[in-house]
Amino acid sequence: METLDALIVDVNDVFWTYLLIPLIAVAGVWFTLRSKAVQVRLFPEMLRAVTGRAALAPDGRKHVSAFGAFTISAAARVGTGNIAGVAGAITVGGPGAVFWMWMMALLGAASAFVESTLAQLYKVREPREGGTFRGGPAYYIQRGLGKRWGGIVFAVVITLTFGFVFNAVQSNTIVAVTSNSFDVVGDRWFEALVGVAMVLLLGLVIFGGVRRIAHVTTVLVPLMAVIYLVLGAIVVVVNISELPRVIADIVGSALGFREVAGGAVGAAIQQGVRRGMFSNEAGLGSAPNAAATAYTTHPVKQGLVQALGVFFDTLLICTMTAFIILSANPDLSVRQGADLTQSTLADSLGGWAGHTLTVVVMLLAFSSMIGNYYYGESNIEFMTASRYVLPAYRVTVLAVVLLGAFGRVDTVWNLADVFMGAMALVNLLAILPLSVIAFKLLDDYTAQRKEGLDPVFTTDRVPGLRNVDCWDPDDLLEKPTSR
Repeated sequence: METLDALIVDVNDVFWTYLLIPLIAVAGVWFTLRSKAVQVRLFPEMLRAVTGRAALAPDGRKHVSAFGAFTISAAARVGTGNIAGVAGAITVGGPGAVFWMWMMALLGAASAFVESTLAQLYKVREPREGGTFRGGPAYYIQRGLGKRWGGIVFAVVITLTFGFVFNAVQSNTIVAVTSNSFDVVGDRWFEALVGVAMVLLLGLVIFGGVRRIAHVTTVLVPLMAVIYLVLGAIVVVVNISELPRVIADIVGSALGFREVAGGAVGAAIQQGVRRGMFSNEAGLGSAPNAAATAYTTHPVKQGLVQALGVFFDTLLICTMTAFIILSANPDLSVRQGADLTQSTLADSLGGWAGHTLTVVVMLLAFSSMIGNYYYGESNIEFMTASRYVLPAYRVTVLAVVLLGAFGRVDTVWNLADVFMGAMALVNLLAILPLSVIAFKLLDDYTAQRKEGLDPVFTTDRVPGLRNVDCWDPDDLLEKPTSR
């Protein structure tokens, strides 16, 4: 097992250092320049879009709202990456890793905008659940680039990554924090009990369809975010005198001469980008699957919503975690992962806070498993219409969740890096050539806003679009209105 771990680590280092990190940086810079910094320039529009109401279908049924789609993606984003992932990044890359997570979010928000706008444009109607849609990279690779084989490749990779590997990460983290909270670390019977409980609860949700998924995440995500932010805010207030030191450690470790000379900056960049992508998923190709489920009057609106999700995840939740850890100035050689966050929180506020975090992590990870599952489901439906495959996928996901409860933490996270990198590579290579379409849609959106309208898109507004199903003028459910 140790030999396998070492091999995975070596592959990750080469893959991320020499291929993926440069590609992520180039894509983020290009999208930012080409869109005139859409992630900053249209920030007020992001807030407007996320609060948009769900429209009624002609038969009276409600679509998944922009906020509902936001919470599906946030359910996968706001998970163990915010607690265990940030702690792991700091452990390996030092405080400077947090700085590079920030940079990843600022550039990555532009990538998130492009991929989710494309997902909305090329979405299709869900035949088995009236009033809903599905889509994502597999769909825009096939419809936008005309390469179904590329869509199949992405669909396979995302199903393996999210449906199986990432759900094992979430399961493993739940077991880690609950075992630590109840002081039964290493107890196989306890791990089995927690694993079975997760399987039963997840099974109840995932056999209920996308509406139940959206309903559950709409409730869970705001609740868990509020609880965690309250805990973090208390830590900030209690340790407010440490704030200048923490910021200095983050920036200094990221850019300091000593760190550059010692090679620590390389580790900080690697960990910051890896854990940043695991946390906010910008450019990864996962959030577009959720973005496509929403009914909205213009594809750009959902692109803006998902860009906001990147800021919400990294600049707010992850930064809070970093402060909780670094304000306690812990010994990073003793603990890593979620138990590091848990122990430092308990040191700052008392044992009750550590137990409260256990509940929060369980909610975070469980909601992430729901979002992860849906990404696999959407892509399986892209690959095949067989009525036997989806039930088999659901059962396999539940089995992986159970197995993840017993896995080694380092092995599970290293595998997650491999699969996540492969997925990001396929998606970024697809959205780079397709981004020209996303920017045409952005131009149309801003032109309508300048006229004082609530933007509405139909295919006749951008001539030359092909293989677009859901944006014909006859399909429009709402007419443009002034704002």
